[in-house]
Amino acid sequence: MGPLLTTKLHVPRRRRGLVVARPRLSERLDRGGDAALTLVSAPAGFGKTTLLTEWLATADRRSTAWLSLDDRDNDPNTFWTYLIAALQTAVPGVGAGAFALLREPHASLDEVLATLVNELDAVPDDLVLVLDDYHAIATPEIHERMAFLVEHLPPHVHLVIATRADPALPVARWRARGELVEIRADELRFTPEEAAAYLNEAMGLALTAEHIAALEARTEGWIAALQLAALSMQGRDDPAGFIAGFAGDARYIVDYLVEEVLQRQPDDVRHFLLRTSILNRLTGPLCDAVVGRDGGRPMLEGLERANLFLVPLDDRRTWYRYHHLFADVLQAHLLDEQPGTVPDLHRRAAEWFERSGERAEAIEHALAAADLDRAADLLERVIPDMNRHRGEATLRRWLESLPDEVLRARPLLSAGYVGALMSTGEVRGAEARLEEVERWLAGPPGGADGGVVDEARRRLPGQIAMFRSAQALVSGDVDASMRHARRALDLAAPGDLATRGGPEALIGLAFWTTGDLDEGYRWYAQGMASLDEAGYATDVVGGAVTLAEIRIAQGRLRDAMSIYRRGLRRAEQTVPALKGAADMHVGMSELFRERDDLEAARGHLVRSQELGPSSDLPKNAYRRRLAMARLCEVEGDLDGAFELLDEAERCFNNDYSPDVRPIPALRARMEAAHGRLGDALDWVGERGLSADDDLSYVREYEHVTLARVLLARHAVEDGAGASLRAATGLLDRLLSAAEAGRRAGSVIEILVLQALAAQACGDMPAALAALRRALSLAEAEDYVRTFADEGAPMTALLRSAGASGSISGYVRRLIIACGVHDDEPVAQRLVEPLSARELDVLRLLATDLDGPRIASELFVSLNTVRTHTKNIYAKLGVTNRRAAVRRGQELDLVRGR
Repeated sequence: MGPLLTTKLHVPRRRRGLVVARPRLSERLDRGGDAALTLVSAPAGFGKTTLLTEWLATADRRSTAWLSLDDRDNDPNTFWTYLIAALQTAVPGVGAGAFALLREPHASLDEVLATLVNELDAVPDDLVLVLDDYHAIATPEIHERMAFLVEHLPPHVHLVIATRADPALPVARWRARGELVEIRADELRFTPEEAAAYLNEAMGLALTAEHIAALEARTEGWIAALQLAALSMQGRDDPAGFIAGFAGDARYIVDYLVEEVLQRQPDDVRHFLLRTSILNRLTGPLCDAVVGRDGGRPMLEGLERANLFLVPLDDRRTWYRYHHLFADVLQAHLLDEQPGTVPDLHRRAAEWFERSGERAEAIEHALAAADLDRAADLLERVIPDMNRHRGEATLRRWLESLPDEVLRARPLLSAGYVGALMSTGEVRGAEARLEEVERWLAGPPGGADGGVVDEARRRLPGQIAMFRSAQALVSGDVDASMRHARRALDLAAPGDLATRGGPEALIGLAFWTTGDLDEGYRWYAQGMASLDEAGYATDVVGGAVTLAEIRIAQGRLRDAMSIYRRGLRRAEQTVPALKGAADMHVGMSELFRERDDLEAARGHLVRSQELGPSSDLPKNAYRRRLAMARLCEVEGDLDGAFELLDEAERCFNNDYSPDVRPIPALRARMEAAHGRLGDALDWVGERGLSADDDLSYVREYEHVTLARVLLARHAVEDGAGASLRAATGLLDRLLSAAEAGRRAGSVIEILVLQALAAQACGDMPAALAALRRALSLAEAEDYVRTFADEGAPMTALLRSAGASGSISGYVRRLIIACGVHDDEPVAQRLVEPLSARELDVLRLLATDLDGPRIASELFVSLNTVRTHTKNIYAKLGVTNRRAAVRRGQELDLVRGR
């Protein structure tokens, strides 16, 4: 977007001598300080803006922010930029952090909004923010975040919305909570007393009480109609006859009165009014360009003095706008009387704004003028800035306003449209555009004009290859995705790290999809390194989720935890945290759940929710629900777990990563584990799964789930053992595939299932061999729930594994996690066994970490660490740290984690 229009941020000037005191409404507005929102809602012409202007001017309000909205504020980036700028007129510097984030290409609006709320909370004094003409806003995304803002405003910040229609906000909910003060049309109408004060005192008409009553009755207290009537009656000898001529509905009255006003204006004034009615804001030089003659500034000053519905937008009498109702009627008359002039008027306005460097305004008028070449030229130049400043919504609206033939002839516009679509994950219409651009690229070289457009054209082949790679990956064509990504790399300049990072990451995702996790990790990490060096911090934080997911699949849980912690530290380098911080907490929660540290797991989920949507990546909504569902399952809340899985499926968004753990498969696992075998078997049928299927990495999770369902079926109904034999054969093939792909995470789970299958067959040597191999891989990486979630059969196997000798601390820990306290003599020496969290603290006590660093490592408070330490001393029968560690070693409780 271009420079800010500061005139939108000025409180409209008071019309001294023309305003009626309305204490009944001022008192209602004063009560708004006790509510989150004051809503002034009424049709055009009911004096909403005038009421608020007077209220602000007559009250002791040292901190007041004002924003006049119009249709072009429907772009979220534009809307929030102006809102923050308005706040800064009242409290200099407030929102600086939010504004900085707003200009970050990859920061989310939710992140911006959370930052703004925090900065408002630090403002010491009361602050009033007025949003005038909110009815101009029709973008759902803005409404959603406005609702968030209202819900989270600090108590000393008061929001006032003036609008012609109720906004798409949860007004009913706020009304029920007592958080809303409302002023509506019935209250805004002039009472007979107020009408008399306005007509006789303010306008000097000397009407009789009878005349005033008749006029008030005919207009029903509608302020705009009364104002128009007063203007029409000035200088008339027969006001009674004029009043008697009123008839019809409100629209008729307005048309009639405006016609009366217009007809009484000199031709040059009427000519000026009609031709400048196409402008949302007016200044002398702009009006000169549109009207085609000089004199715009003195004309505007004269109209203001004549009170002809002109609203000044600054104190220097430089910028104005027409009253919306008056502008509507002027435009209707212009279209009726001079329809052929309208395109030319918009063309002149576009030329003026382009010369003034205000490209957004120029584009709006060029589109209104159907000056397609000018609009297209301007759009080609603004696309980089629009992408950089997250103006995709406005860019898309502009591009969709152009005919298809213009887009087809302009490859930069087609590519820009594809980028706008894909930035929000939408691919509808992208394919056709890509084909158009590729045909253009295959044709003869086009002309170049130098500068931004020429540079953009040189980058176009690589950009299209990048889009092609992403499209192919989504469609499942991994080979094509790699081919296009490598071409994008070949076309990128060696030092253009920002351009290289995307294709490198896509190659990594493609390798991950094939199950080649080593190459997937290498390429994706290289892509993140390129983006990191290029300064794309948010992308780097987000990329930590993918890198950690790959490490988890490789069975490297410690590395995954380190990745999440580094990502969180990177995100927390800014205040508030960067987008993706919430995802880091969700990832760590999953790892702590696997460790059986349920307290820490839930704590990270709570922290993720506290950070709010501003810190979420698009897919975190479903990832957090999955993590919560699995935690609910461990804690025995199955209804809650299944409900969360349903929610996760509704908000699923996996961007360009492979969906290697489908939600329905997780649901089937839970169903099979908790007595809902019929539902699990229904899933098997829906997916067409068979133990004889060809295996692939992207379906590995589903086939492991199938093995679980078959084992569950054997346990309850398959006396002949067919299901058990099918599961055993499938697990053998899955293990070979996972070992070949170096996917230790899958190997551990498959070995666990093989142990259970052998146990069901009565082959204990085979069962224990598989279990011991799984334990050897799992211990160093803190696997716990993978074993403990298998319940009593796993407890029996673990006990058998230790029957030949003393049970190791790790096996004892797993037995405790299964919900059974081990009864071997060494464990019986403890009056009360240590909890999983106390074992964590004890092992860290054996290190060089002090209390605060132990608290940081475990993501708990120092007081919590002290409480756990006190309990450890009591259970071990010791009085100090050194003795606790020595006793833990004697009991084989302290080993490297």
